[in-house]
Amino acid sequence: MAKRRAPSPKSKRKPSTAGKRWSASVTRDSNALDLEEGVFRHDSAKAVARSLKRSADASRRRKSDPFRSAMSMLTFYINRAGKNLSSSRVRILQQAKDELRALYHRPRRSA
Repeated sequence: MAKRRAPSPKSKRKPSTAGKRWSASVTRDSNALDLEEGVFRHDSAKAVARSLKRSADASRRRKSDPFRSAMSMLTFYINRAGKNLSSSRVRILQQAKDELRALYHRPRRSA
């Protein structure tokens, strides 16, 4: 009888612990920011923006300026969680962008 070979792995990637929710691991394990727990669940846009600003200013691992890191993380979250967010949550997070711009003394976007 011939010996059987072990099946070869199709991919050398490590299995993701997040499964289909890879964006959750990006948000949690980002090299850019160490986010406060539940930052995107705050009730006000100002609270979300202040938390992102604190995280971005304190981070030593980010590769760009604090404003860009904070805005990128907020935009990433809105885009990735989009279909699962209520319209009121999306509105708060969109307002958080303007609040973040104000905290960093950047001009607000016109509608």
